Amino acid sequence: MTTETGVLRLAGTVLPAGEQQELHLSGGLVVDRPATADVTTVSTGGWIVPGLVDAHCHIGLDQHGAVDRDVQEQQAVAERDAGALLVRDAGSAADTRWIDERADLPKIIRAGRHIARSKRYIRNYGWEIEPDELVAYVEQEARRGDGWVKLVGDWIDRDAGDLTPCWPLEALTAAITRAHDLGARVTAHVFGEHALPDLLAAGIDCIEHGTGLQPDMLDQMAADGVAVVPTIINLENFPLYADQAAGKFPLYAAHMRDLHARHLDTLRSAAEAGVQVYAGTDAGGVLGHGLVAKEILALTTIGLSGEQALAAGSWSARAWLGAPADLSPGNPADLVVYPEDPRADPAVLAHPDCIVLRGRVYRP
Repeated sequence: MTTETGVLRLAGTVLPAGEQQELHLSGGLVVDRPATADVTTVSTGGWIVPGLVDAHCHIGLDQHGAVDRDVQEQQAVAERDAGALLVRDAGSAADTRWIDERADLPKIIRAGRHIARSKRYIRNYGWEIEPDELVAYVEQEARRGDGWVKLVGDWIDRDAGDLTPCWPLEALTAAITRAHDLGARVTAHVFGEHALPDLLAAGIDCIEHGTGLQPDMLDQMAADGVAVVPTIINLENFPLYADQAAGKFPLYAAHMRDLHARHLDTLRSAAEAGVQVYAGTDAGGVLGHGLVAKEILALTTIGLSGEQALAAGSWSARAWLGAPADLSPGNPADLVVYPEDPRADPAVLAHPDCIVLRGRVYRP
């Protein structure tokens, strides 16, 4: 972290407008050009991007469940150092509210704790309940979160030996309606095809992963504003999940391999239909943190242009999450500076020149 004081100045090409500008930062905000001579220039000639967004992240979790504060801090620092200055935490069993008091760590928008069906999810991750409890738990997590609730929409059913829906339509409709009444949006983990019709009919706001999306769903999803956060870099683990389960659950293994084989085409069709797509890594389970640049690059494999992929991991994602989306005066001084245009080559996102969080400058 730098020790510059007073007003900080950056000059370069500011996105998304793509215009040459000077930015001045003071008190954690972008400010109008000051009259004072106490101005320190920290960057010139780069491409300046509103802070990146990891819209599916799990600060506070590892493969076994909740982690302690030291590990949470390491996870949050890894996100910051990758330029992810805003994180939607899509379910965590840990209490990470203490991070809100740290000016040097990313802002977290929480979805509370996963809500899963009994014995149908990863041990130690979520609340495991039955459908008649769903409304009550959605109310609880809506009040504990920051405007989001996370459902587990499907998971392996050991009796069926394959992915099956976790919730009946009636329970979903009542629960999602209640979340909306409380001002919260609802998202759902969904790998397969069969849980999606009821989730969409019940008014879900977002689908995580979306590998089971069907062509006849897409136009309505686009019209209704139902977003998808595909976590493309984590979908590469589907063959591993299949191999691990093949002995006991051959139907599930074959299903996961099939979903993986067509996942890029599935997600490309969604993007082409106008479904909103945002960048999220699914860090905190099998993946480490700080991979948002890799995920944004992966979005180009489903047909997004470099600029569209960057928007999905920066200004568009910020607007979707209700955060300031540009670097106008009065907005938070959260930004990342790159040596080359990341719209032309998203691979440059892995190599920032500097990161500014709440007006503090961090050098890689």
